[in-house]
Amino acid sequence: MTAPKPGTVPADTGQPFTVAEAIAAELRLRGTPERAVKEKAYLKSSLDHCGVSVPETRAIVTAQLRSVQGGAGAGVGRDFAVAVAEALWDNPIHELRSAAVMVLIRARDHLGGGDVALIERFLRESGTWALVDPLAGDLVGPLTEVTADFDQVLERWAIEEDFWLRRSALLAHLRPLRAGDGDFDRFSRFADVMLQEREFFIRKAIGWVLRDTAKKRPDLVFEWLQPRAHRASGVTIREAIRPLSPEQQAAIRAANRTG
Repeated sequence: MTAPKPGTVPADTGQPFTVAEAIAAELRLRGTPERAVKEKAYLKSSLDHCGVSVPETRAIVTAQLRSVQGGAGAGVGRDFAVAVAEALWDNPIHELRSAAVMVLIRARDHLGGGDVALIERFLRESGTWALVDPLAGDLVGPLTEVTADFDQVLERWAIEEDFWLRRSALLAHLRPLRAGDGDFDRFSRFADVMLQEREFFIRKAIGWVLRDTAKKRPDLVFEWLQPRAHRASGVTIREAIRPLSPEQQAAIRAANRTG
């Protein structure tokens, strides 16, 4: 049977559960067993996989949300989007959970502090960077720029035992800082405490945020990192210094080696 094009499994009634079912049906139809096996192994995933790429999944989600009467994707309201996302998430299939995250991201203009519990539940149940990173970076990050409701949430996540929540507290700063905005003081305070953690995903996240901050504000990153380089891991250093000048890179490498 020929796989349908995105959006061709209809959301007949426009009800959230029907839309979620339509998205799930398309994902199952368009997946390939070979890709499913490879992605499950790559992500070391405990979930089942359909074998659908991220761009394909996003196209399916976009088409189905646009099919909703009175909604054009981003125009779908908060209650509808949350209901679709929860229905998708409750399937232990990676692509369906990825689709749930995409639904929330598309509806983020309608979300706020009242949705912290839902977002945190998804983060705790993710178990992989492939779900955590878009939730933290593409959903929570932009929300922190429009509401103070997440301020205390990030403070709490930064000291959570669950390292995925600590990673989320860091990555929530990524998009704002990349744009030249954001709260570098808060990020750097979190990063300073986590700088010597042994967890790879924490070390990588610190370096990633520093790297993207340095694209617009290299001196800020250099001045913060250079006196701390002796405490930073090689993973953090390699990521963070990429946008810096050769002289700044050399100074940080030297401090890292001699610390």
